[in-house]
Amino acid sequence: MELAEKKRRLADYWLESGIISDKAVIRAFMHVPRELFVLEQYKSEAYGDYPLPIPAGQTISQPTTVLLITQALELKKGMKVLEVGAGSGYQASIISKVIGSRGFVYATEIIPELSDFGEKNLRRAGIKNALIVNCDGGRGYEKASPYDRIVVSAACPEIPAPLIGQLKDGGILIVPVGGSMGQKLTRLRKKGSGAETEILGDFAFVPLKGKHGTNKLDFQK
Repeated sequence: MELAEKKRRLADYWLESGIISDKAVIRAFMHVPRELFVLEQYKSEAYGDYPLPIPAGQTISQPTTVLLITQALELKKGMKVLEVGAGSGYQASIISKVIGSRGFVYATEIIPELSDFGEKNLRRAGIKNALIVNCDGGRGYEKASPYDRIVVSAACPEIPAPLIGQLKDGGILIVPVGGSMGQKLTRLRKKGSGAETEILGDFAFVPLKGKHGTNKLDFQK
């Protein structure tokens, strides 16, 4: 089966099942070639609904996870978004399509090899409103703050305080919180000096590295 047909079938499944109902998110998926964000030997599996290996022992999340998170961000055109843990650059590329040319995605990646890999993928895919920055994303990216939306694409032992501080009032932060046995995908809505949180489901992400990462939690237990 050709990649285009596999892609269409996956999109049809999401729509028919109701798993993904946001048409803008589906359109973004259809416009971004996931095969450009995986290693050469996995291109034929680009539209399998499961994670795939990428450099530095990390993974690109399964398509359903990427789209569920994108939908949960409740994105609008022109928004400024921070992603922590860019990896392959695929999540940033999907977000970039939803927020449009007036919006912008700043994606951080602490592993230099992955930062280079992800940035190269974005350029190959023709994504112009996203940038990958090599830094400790758990600390946020103060230079471009505040953000309308923040998403963390790696598991955290707790929600990093700097990210809440860099989120606009009324903004949304999505982060998987937990340990090696799985995490609760948590959506935080900032309201003045406080916040409301809700759990979106159980997921399994690679651990966040850096100051607010796994030094506080042993992922090997």
